[in-house]
Amino acid sequence: MKSAKTRSNVIVHIILAVLAIIWVFPIFWVILTSFRAEKGSYVSTFFPKAYTLGNYVKLFTDTTILNFPKMFVNTLIIAVFSCLLSTFFLLSAAYCLSRLRFRMRKPYMNMAMILGLFPGFMSMVAVYFILKAVGLTEGALIRLALILCYSGGAALSFQIAKGFFDTTPMAIDEAAMIDGCTRWQIFTKITLPLSKPIVIYTILTSFISPWVDFIFAKVICRANADQYTVAIGLWKMLEKEYIDNWYTCFAAGAVLISIPIAILFLKLQKYYVNGLGGAVKG
Repeated sequence: MKSAKTRSNVIVHIILAVLAIIWVFPIFWVILTSFRAEKGSYVSTFFPKAYTLGNYVKLFTDTTILNFPKMFVNTLIIAVFSCLLSTFFLLSAAYCLSRLRFRMRKPYMNMAMILGLFPGFMSMVAVYFILKAVGLTEGALIRLALILCYSGGAALSFQIAKGFFDTTPMAIDEAAMIDGCTRWQIFTKITLPLSKPIVIYTILTSFISPWVDFIFAKVICRANADQYTVAIGLWKMLEKEYIDNWYTCFAAGAVLISIPIAILFLKLQKYYVNGLGGAVKG
């Protein structure tokens, strides 16, 4: 019996090791390519013949064609403000649906669930023409338009946060109200401090979405190169007129934009997992 269990564990670990190698292999290849000295996308060897840091240097010094630093700043501004607004909207909506009882509560939750079945980019044409009608598709206002796009529908994704808030006993709210607290004070001074995992989880997901999005950014930015985000910049590096000189820089850019997300996940991983766990329990 014990030997059979040992064999089973060995087989499982071998399978997991193979899957891990398959998952890590593309990442390893991108990192190697980012240090490759040969230019161009067509090479005959997996490992570079020579290594260099020039690809990373070029990203921040050669801004005549593709201004990577400007794209990085644009993306950071959009991601930070979208994260703040999305987090506030989502947590507020989740708290109201978890704690308050009002007439349109269940119809709203049903509507949100139905709308969640459809991908957001299905509405991008309509959203673009709405933004164009109010003059938000030109110049620096493009960043405002993207922030509104990413944060406007955040409240529809309330399910996970609501599930977490449902696990907090109502007796805490009732005791605070007896002591004279308002709903806003209960939400900001009691519920949120007790819900750190779901707050961290919401911040992470709200930041990552605009950080990596390409579809809405490309539709709204169009040919306004000074408003491009990093996702559009990396895509441009793979176009036929740029790919020969910028392919290895594309790999370097991919590594750079993944570093902040990787650090956030590693530092906040336990809160992220607890946030999901609380939602399932609720």
